[in-house]
Amino acid sequence: MIVSKDVVSEMARFISSKDCQSIIFLTGAGVSVASGIPDFRSPGGMYDTLKPELITATSMQRKMMETDPTSVVYKDMFLQNSFPYMEVRRPFILGTQKQKWKATIAHRFMELLHEKTDKLTRVYTQNIDGLDHQCKKIPKEKIINVHGTLSEVACENCSEEMDFDEFCDKVSHNIKDIYEIDENAPSASTPIVCPSCGKATVKPKTVLFGSSLPSEFFDCSDEDVMNADLLIVAGTSLVVFPANSLVYRVNDDCKRFVVNMDAVGQELGLNFYGNDYSTINDRRDFFAKGPCEDIFLDLIDKLGWMEDLQRMSKQLPPASASLLRDDA
Repeated sequence: MIVSKDVVSEMARFISSKDCQSIIFLTGAGVSVASGIPDFRSPGGMYDTLKPELITATSMQRKMMETDPTSVVYKDMFLQNSFPYMEVRRPFILGTQKQKWKATIAHRFMELLHEKTDKLTRVYTQNIDGLDHQCKKIPKEKIINVHGTLSEVACENCSEEMDFDEFCDKVSHNIKDIYEIDENAPSASTPIVCPSCGKATVKPKTVLFGSSLPSEFFDCSDEDVMNADLLIVAGTSLVVFPANSLVYRVNDDCKRFVVNMDAVGQELGLNFYGNDYSTINDRRDFFAKGPCEDIFLDLIDKLGWMEDLQRMSKQLPPASASLLRDDA
């Protein structure tokens, strides 16, 4: 199995070579772990600890949430009653406004890759945390929020957009705090009404279950997968379609580099087993086992970008900054 300690060095050499001109990323929750963002799906995460009895909903809707906690992000539920979504998301919406969570070393690697090589074609992120957009040197059009983002707002009914700060002010004053974090929150939720259509369906631009993905994903990926020389898959289990389709849609000459705690994607065609491989030119698929922060810090070091990262140290979350100091 090709999981040698040299895999990061090999990737650094390939990224620096003339054979690599177009790099695309597919990222998941693993790239944001070091920021401290609460997990949604894991044991002890938001869905696992959801308390429907605290949420403003009918008895039938509460039963639905007890049976399936993810129903709080179903489109049908939201259109019937926006409060479950808004009350559960409240601390994450307001935390995003205040930049409570910061872009990690993994995010900064993508920014440095663009700045230092101009080989970054696109970042396809499955995360809704908006941390990619804190990397201001990455042009906005290079970031595709596959499942939407908390940092932009529009009406789910009519698509009219609303200023993010204006929306956050309404969330702060209209939506109760079921987590009992904000002592200034109202005791009961009241609707946030769209000024265009008059419905209480204004929300962050996250993709609800039952909704279509943003058209940008399909428009950009069709061209990107044909021209990519390297696909970097970071911090994702590769179980969610159609984001995971990038793995098998890239052309046969595209190398695929997985950074994750576990080897994933074998059912999608990834093969980390070196039967006849002898050099990097013979290999297509690579796996680096470990936390994204550790692997990308090592890759930054191998590429000679540590001084650049050090200059960003104050912009990193505490866990990432500590890792950077330990490595110095």
